[in-house]
Amino acid sequence: MLEGIIRESTGKKATKALRQDGYLIANIYGKGLENINAAFKKIDFIKAMRAKTTFTFEAKIGNKTHTLAIQEYQKDPINYDLLHIDLIAVQPKVVTFYQVPVRILGEAIGIKNKGVLMQYRKRIKIKSSIENAPDAIELDVSNLDVGDNILVKDLNLGDKITVCIGDTVPVVGVIKAK
Repeated sequence: MLEGIIRESTGKKATKALRQDGYLIANIYGKGLENINAAFKKIDFIKAMRAKTTFTFEAKIGNKTHTLAIQEYQKDPINYDLLHIDLIAVQPKVVTFYQVPVRILGEAIGIKNKGVLMQYRKRIKIKSSIENAPDAIELDVSNLDVGDNILVKDLNLGDKITVCIGDTVPVVGVIKAK
C-alpha cells in the first residue's frame, strides 16, 4: 500500500524542501470532504502507479486509509519531472469525473497490411459513480484495417456513464506507415 504524509505547511519554502527530499506534492479532495495536503515519496508513487491494475488505488495518509483516483498531474515543461498531482477521494454513490484507462486487445489487420496502430487516447474522461465506472475501457482492434478508427461514439459504456469528450474524437486507429 502506498504511504504518504500530511503536509504541515503549504508555502513555497516547505514545498521546495519536500521536493528536494524526494517527495511528490499531492492534493486530495472530494465532495463534502475537507481537502488534504499530502506528499508521497516520488519513487514509491511511480512504482505503485505502474503496478496498479485499476484506476483506483489505496493510500495511507497519516493514520487513515483512502481510496483514491488520479484526477490530474503536472510535469516540469523542461525535464518532464513529475511535480504535482491532484487526487480525488473515491466515494460510493457520488457522481464525479474519472479518467479511465484505455486497454487495447487483439492485433489489427492493418498492421499486417503495412499500417501502424495509433492510440490517440490513453485515458477517457467519464462522469459516473464509482459503482458504474469500469476499471478500464477495453477495445478490440482485431477488425481495424489501414485508415480505420474507433471513435468515442463507437464506445458502448452503458446508460449510467457519460463520456466527457466529443463523439468524433478518435481513440485508436490504424494509419498508413511512411
